[in-house]
Amino acid sequence: MPNIIVIGASAGGIEALPEILRPLPADLQAAVFVVLHVAAESPSVLPQILSRACLLKAVHPMDGEPVVPSRIYVAPPDHHMMIEPGRIRITHGPRENWHRPAIDPLFRSAARSHGKRVLGIVLSGNLDDGTVGLHIVKSEGGVAIVQDPDEAMFASMPRSALRSLKADFVLPLRAIAGKILELAQEPWKEKFIAAKPAARTPEGEKMSEERDERISGTPSVFTCPDCNGTLWELQEGDLLHFRCRMGHAFSDDGMHTGYSDCVEAA
Repeated sequence: MPNIIVIGASAGGIEALPEILRPLPADLQAAVFVVLHVAAESPSVLPQILSRACLLKAVHPMDGEPVVPSRIYVAPPDHHMMIEPGRIRITHGPRENWHRPAIDPLFRSAARSHGKRVLGIVLSGNLDDGTVGLHIVKSEGGVAIVQDPDEAMFASMPRSALRSLKADFVLPLRAIAGKILELAQEPWKEKFIAAKPAARTPEGEKMSEERDERISGTPSVFTCPDCNGTLWELQEGDLLHFRCRMGHAFSDDGMHTGYSDCVEAA
């Protein structure tokens, strides 16, 4: 049963998050991780907003902080938040889909470290950050919830996720909290799975060689729109995405947006 809940949101997320977190009990037998796209230079008061709106305490975690239940962990501005078995990683890694923090690194690292214990939720937002990450959550045995795009303030992120994978549940905001409570019923018990040492990618994420795009990827004819470096093409199911040697990562929509911005800048 899931007890690692990862939530990704962008535009419209500040309104959506309190609505799904407010009904959760103070003794929730799960840890909640939230990535909301925020400007790098802006201080984030999201933990204070969420702590006032619900019974769970929300914090910006420190790098290496242990994971405990009944807590909301919010990615700090200009940093990715990722999960390893039993602890949280906060890194100033390369941007993904033009964002730092980005949703995909959280979803991807949670799925690869906790497998079927993960519940991934994509909420309102523009473009498609979170689509690849939610696909990995599903492929590792986790559960995928997508906000009903017809009620989302910004439907692009939910629609992208639904085009690319079969979500377990497509729900309005008012129904998501109930589904979380229905799924996260087992008492919290952290389990560590021994694994052989793995390589660490540029953004600080540990993964095995078969998941390291520098080994498994195919060189692309395109260059990185962020740093002009060599890109690798990566296939995650039917989804194509790109990563450069510096670690910048893009979906196909992110690549299109990046090249459009480069042309405009020129």
